[in-house]
Amino acid sequence: MRNLSDTIARLAAFKHMKQPAQPSPSVDRLAYLGPFGSNPGALKGRIYIPKRPAAAMPLVVVLHGCTQSAAQYDAGTGWSMLAEEAGFALLFPEQGQANNLNRCFNWFQPSDFQRDQGEALSIRQMIDHMVATHSIDRSRVYVTGLSAGGAMALVMLADYPELFAGGAIIAGLPYGVATTIPGAFDVMRAHGLPDGPALRKLLPDATPSTGWPTVSVWQGTGDQTVSAANADAIIEQWRGVHQVAAKPDDVSKDGRVTRRVWHDARGDIRLEQVLIAGMGHGTPIDDKGPDALGAAGPFILDVGLSSTRLIAARWGLTAEHAASSTATTPHALDPDELLVTTEMPVQPQADDRQRNGTTAPNRSAREDVGGIRKVIEDALRQAGLM
Repeated sequence: MRNLSDTIARLAAFKHMKQPAQPSPSVDRLAYLGPFGSNPGALKGRIYIPKRPAAAMPLVVVLHGCTQSAAQYDAGTGWSMLAEEAGFALLFPEQGQANNLNRCFNWFQPSDFQRDQGEALSIRQMIDHMVATHSIDRSRVYVTGLSAGGAMALVMLADYPELFAGGAIIAGLPYGVATTIPGAFDVMRAHGLPDGPALRKLLPDATPSTGWPTVSVWQGTGDQTVSAANADAIIEQWRGVHQVAAKPDDVSKDGRVTRRVWHDARGDIRLEQVLIAGMGHGTPIDDKGPDALGAAGPFILDVGLSSTRLIAARWGLTAEHAASSTATTPHALDPDELLVTTEMPVQPQADDRQRNGTTAPNRSAREDVGGIRKVIEDALRQAGLM
């Protein structure tokens, strides 16, 4: 881990950066899930059910990034529009400021990223509720997310591999690589990422009867918030459970897009990595082409490539599945897409969870952070972020 003064200096620099305002969606297309269990992570649930649901619908769990709401992320990425077209259901877990001031999912906090604890358990309970109350095909449950949401999506794949057929991680981070705020900042900048064997040891020791879910990793090479090295680290972490070689079986390039895939012994794709040259921190969309979907905004980047459509096609959720490809003609990057963004993890206070009637971090976790957390939080306050 880099020294504390380096982290504090970077925090202070955020004060002088342009804070991207998250616009309110013109139309909130999502309904509320309602009560769904003990909810130890104090999350909300938003859902979308198509007007003509199929007899057994696939379910896609979508996790927003920091500073975003479920409705904002849906409006930007167009997931509910595509769900209506293709007939699958959506679940949007939603973070609140009582848990995290920047509305980040707490992917770096052990009491939230371990199986059957905190936010991870809340999301699993939401999925169980959706399966119990709607016509959901249990064998076709998927998860995707951006940044902190991408890291939390990977948490769900690692903690509950038996629940998911696949996941798509956008600008996310490997499972279990951070347990404190300083550690989170370090790995976001690719400082101190473990090597391959250490990364693989972080995954829970499990042998799901359904096999491990497929993983698709999306990353902009110009991302200055979450280093592109994390995209390689995720692949390295998951190679072991999928028993694939270090070298990809196929590499293709189309304009700014490089796609690498790893196949299993039967020739099925188990791991996929999609790199978009020069793209900054956010979810790639296409809001101007013939198949436009979503709308550009903070952390939603129009690069002429709809990750929403391509991810859904890869999972077989749309008619385009038979010819799924990353072929596209993306436009040149706008200057704003290359700016350093201000998406940051902010750890919740223990009494926030207690006020919400949920489980606070245990004593040992609080002591682990100790005086370091106080120094970091003081720096956040000085930077105007707390």
